[in-house]
Amino acid sequence: MAVTIADIKKLRDKTSAGMMDCKKALEEAQGDFEKAVEILRKKGQAIAAKRSDREASEGCVLAKADKDFAAIVALKCETDFVAKNADTIALTRTILDAAIANRPADLQALLALQIDGRSIQDLVTERSGVTGEKMELSDYVFVTGPSTNAYIHAGNRLATVVAFAEAEAETEAIHGVAMQVAAMNPLAIDEAGISQEIKDREMNIAIEKTKQDEINKAVELAIKKAGINPNLTDSDDHIESNTAKGWLTPEQAETARKLRASVPEEAAANLNLKKVEMIAQGRVGKFFKENTLIEQQYVISEDKQTVGEFLKKKGLTCTDFRRVTLNQE
Repeated sequence: MAVTIADIKKLRDKTSAGMMDCKKALEEAQGDFEKAVEILRKKGQAIAAKRSDREASEGCVLAKADKDFAAIVALKCETDFVAKNADTIALTRTILDAAIANRPADLQALLALQIDGRSIQDLVTERSGVTGEKMELSDYVFVTGPSTNAYIHAGNRLATVVAFAEAEAETEAIHGVAMQVAAMNPLAIDEAGISQEIKDREMNIAIEKTKQDEINKAVELAIKKAGINPNLTDSDDHIESNTAKGWLTPEQAETARKLRASVPEEAAANLNLKKVEMIAQGRVGKFFKENTLIEQQYVISEDKQTVGEFLKKKGLTCTDFRRVTLNQE
């Protein structure tokens, strides 16, 4: 049975496969349209299985808001060329539209949704057959609230969604907050939203760093008291190098080495732990300021106000946000 251009176009419209792939599938199926679809589907499954161990680090990330619901989806692939392909972007948009329309509870529920008789998982697998690359729907996140907003950064590799408690929220204002989340990557809305595990980790890091700083200060002070420039003796390599240059005498070098060896242990044993804890708490406070949305400086503000101050002026309360990126940060 002869394969017509009309048949090939019809199969391409249904599967997004290449024209030659559609032609070959129809020829193999002897003109049976549904059998040709199945041939292309199996081809996609075979390629997906063959490349399952490949790393899919590129892709397309899109977001959309619809009144009280906003979602992000990320369709990943292996190369930037496929990620920027119009058909890849179109499939990502189709999946996002299905998420907005159906509001599935999680990624697995989204993959199971049917579009024209095929699951979204099938559509992704079939697309893998078209591109010859590993493709996977890696992310699906959403927020809900009386008002929502979405932001997609140029290049389709980063997107955010935000939710607010107020139904009549100013679009420009809430979109600005979505952009803030994209630019500054906060961990939570406020300190209460940061897990105790992270708080404990940051406090431990701050304490250890503060202790080391105090020990280093004691070493520096001891070297200064010995009449030696501590900037010339901050490591054994520098001591050796600066001695060779004549910037340190051999006697000064020896004294500096002895002090660097003996002072840290003594300083560690005599640390003022209350002072250490106070400084560490200040460091953790700075961490909260940099990593909580309402404490961050609002990036598009000209008067250096925080996001929290901006929201208060606008009478807005951010209740949730999500951020998905393929960029290495």
